[in-house]
Amino acid sequence: MHPQVTPFFHAASSTWSYVVSDSGSRGAAVIDPVLDFDYPSGALATVSADAIIAHVRGAGLHVEWILETHAHADHLSAAPHLQRALGGRIAIGNGIRTVQSHFKQALHLEAGFVADGAPFDYLFADGETFTVGAIPAHVIATPGHTSDSVSYRIGDALFVGDTLFMPDSGTARCDFPGGDAGTLYDSVRRLLELPRATRLFVCHDYAPGGRGHRCETTVTAQREANIHVRDGIRRDAFIALRNARDRTLGMPALLYPAVQINVRAGHLPPAESNGVAYLKVPLAPPADAAA
Repeated sequence: MHPQVTPFFHAASSTWSYVVSDSGSRGAAVIDPVLDFDYPSGALATVSADAIIAHVRGAGLHVEWILETHAHADHLSAAPHLQRALGGRIAIGNGIRTVQSHFKQALHLEAGFVADGAPFDYLFADGETFTVGAIPAHVIATPGHTSDSVSYRIGDALFVGDTLFMPDSGTARCDFPGGDAGTLYDSVRRLLELPRATRLFVCHDYAPGGRGHRCETTVTAQREANIHVRDGIRRDAFIALRNARDRTLGMPALLYPAVQINVRAGHLPPAESNGVAYLKVPLAPPADAAA
């Protein structure tokens, strides 16, 4: 089956979000929605998410699912804002419990934060099936970038999160907690065994070489041209390449704000006694102070 896919680009984080819909039933899912965030001021806004809401309402769609491919480290999720406006269940892979557990310790989150998958409405297991309208959908666990990464196959469309980029950009980094280059290679090869005509939609595109931003490719294009994992590239060669590249990458600018929001399904941390919610940034002492 061939769902309608409408992409939305968030330029500040180079993120693609999607509305996936069944033209017959008007059932729909929203994938990886973004909340606007100005880090210096702490200001939050819903301009990007409101564009999705306007599209859904204008098209007469009924949102059944708000799907996260993983707890992103480069943008904040707008899932709760969309849910308040449109309904639907907020869902992610069940590996989110491991990510929650890590960041509860790493960021010393409040005692009441429990790494049990809450406050997501639903946690998908690998291989689980669901529907978007009348279109069958399938969950594929794709760890490697993070331990909670999943891809969603909805009809002939595959939404891969950060597991794969466009062929000229390769694959996601593997140096986050729970990441592993060998695991990512295995996950990618699993995806590339799907029918070659499968439409493949990425979560990020950084437009290398100054080309225009793109969001859609195919399994065939990835197998033939992906600079990191095309057919013929061996697992050990990919691991060496990926690990070497990851050693050159800096930390994402929004890592700490993003994960504190995204492990909560897009909800803010509890407000403190003054009624204001705060985000934490762990401080590393200067080298001479630590000596």
